[in-house]
Amino acid sequence: MADHTRDPCPIVIINDFGGAFSMGVVGGTIWHGIKGFRNSPSGERWTGSLSAIRSRAPVVGGNFGSWGGVFSIFDCTIKGIRRKEDSINPILAGFCTGGALAMRGGFKHARNSAITCGCLLAVFEGVGMVMQRMLAVKPPVAEIDAGAAPLAA
Repeated sequence: MADHTRDPCPIVIINDFGGAFSMGVVGGTIWHGIKGFRNSPSGERWTGSLSAIRSRAPVVGGNFGSWGGVFSIFDCTIKGIRRKEDSINPILAGFCTGGALAMRGGFKHARNSAITCGCLLAVFEGVGMVMQRMLAVKPPVAEIDAGAAPLAA
């Protein structure tokens, strides 16, 4: 089923890139802040933490942003080619994204990364579908009295 609440594809690509970049920067700040704090000498823990955040958090954000942007580009392209929105689109987009971002490592690396990302997105889609079915509101079932006369329409 189509999600009509989302923006059109060119805007979605920029939005997804920015959201993924922000998520990467926040996660990188937490991760490298703790890592810098633990790896610094006892008198300079806060300085080491801030230094690690300044140097590494934008890199993590850029990595997340590039993955999110390339995924969104492939997702919009696949939606345009297939002319439908279903759970196959993100799986194919994940497959293409994994392969495209790993091309520098050669064919075998790109193939393995594409398969891994496609499988990961398939798991995400499967879990999402299961959760959607579990959390769906079921309509109440009316009890039928066997001796009652049928309802006239």
